[in-house]
Amino acid sequence: MRYVGPIYRPPSEADSLLTQATLGCPHNKCTFCMTYKKGPRFAVRSLAEIEEDLARAAQELGPTVKSLFLPAGNSLAMPTGDLAEICQEAHRLFPALERITTYANVQSILAKGVAGLSRLREAGLSRLHVGLESGHDPILLKVKKGVTSEQQARAGRFALEAGLELCLYVLLGLAGPEDSAAHAEATTSVVNRINRAGPLTVRLRTLLPKINTLLLHQINKGRFSLCTPHEVLAETKVLVQGLNGPLEMFSDHYTNHLNLAGRLPAARERLLAEIEAASRLSTSAFRQDFVGTQ
Repeated sequence: MRYVGPIYRPPSEADSLLTQATLGCPHNKCTFCMTYKKGPRFAVRSLAEIEEDLARAAQELGPTVKSLFLPAGNSLAMPTGDLAEICQEAHRLFPALERITTYANVQSILAKGVAGLSRLREAGLSRLHVGLESGHDPILLKVKKGVTSEQQARAGRFALEAGLELCLYVLLGLAGPEDSAAHAEATTSVVNRINRAGPLTVRLRTLLPKINTLLLHQINKGRFSLCTPHEVLAETKVLVQGLNGPLEMFSDHYTNHLNLAGRLPAARERLLAEIEAASRLSTSAFRQDFVGTQ
């Protein structure tokens, strides 16, 4: 298997075969993300190389492969026909394959449209992992996300209407203390608008400054302040109270101050009780802020 540049995958894809389809990220402007700031530039690998990697993996792993993840930062951005061919070839090579997943962004989902996404679903693509981060337009602009909340809502509905599973990532603390409440409330609203089209998954992450990012520069210059653990928990509470469901929620990452897992609306009261209990703890009970290097 050949890899170029940093290779990341969601925790939920820990058991997946990783076959690189693209390099880098086609957007690569978000102020909080360090992943591809030093390269490589976005590029689509050749179909021949990707299919060679799949064939080699099939020789070594054969019927044991049940899940395939296609790095890098946004492999949905590759031409629809090429991605469909990869999905079909993977299902041919791995008889036990149950799902194919990839990172995607709002721009690439909108570019594909329901028709393109449906074609990919028919070819065997199963799930999209999408960094929503925030549904608050001023914050989206500040962090250079390149999309609006209206575009987020439309893209999410497109994915669900096409029959794809959708995993949305929300970045707690992204607005800082000043706009914390607005960030949480607007994000709740966008997720609910998407959720009307079908069940989905929400995974919570907490903002952690990373090396080689504009956000870290802003922190060092005193232009941005991180939220305290209790302010992050308050954002979490807004989400748990306001999300309608049906959806699965997970706060299952090393950046988070509290691990949570449950289905909404059924688990709402339990999750709120867990947040309330954590909110009574002193700041010293939570992880300290640090600068991430990966």
